[in-house]
Amino acid sequence: MNSDPVSTVEKEVIHASDLYGYTHYLYGEAFLGSYGGMRYRVAREPLKKVFYSPQEEWAKDATFLVSVWPEPYSYEKTPDEKKQSFSFPFTDEGRLEAVKCLNRQYFVRKPEWDAAKEAHWI
Repeated sequence: MNSDPVSTVEKEVIHASDLYGYTHYLYGEAFLGSYGGMRYRVAREPLKKVFYSPQEEWAKDATFLVSVWPEPYSYEKTPDEKKQSFSFPFTDEGRLEAVKCLNRQYFVRKPEWDAAKEAHWI
């Protein structure tokens, strides 16, 4: 996993409202999305259902794991070496940082996403 090296975003193309709210991730489900040739996944790591656990355990040893990769394949079908992942605290603030990360990755790697979007996949 890498720390996110870019601190500015040209504009926001992925919004916090595009992702599920914080409590969704307590059910052990990931959010998957795409924008302009970039696919992404946001999940609680470890990915497990903790909603019915005591609230003080929800964020214990947990992070938001954000992964990005080029189209066209799903998370499961894309080789790990094509994915780049970033980790954030498992909090509401961490979820907002994850959104910022997605936007930074989109703009920093836009040529890669554009190439993936324009490729002819059969």
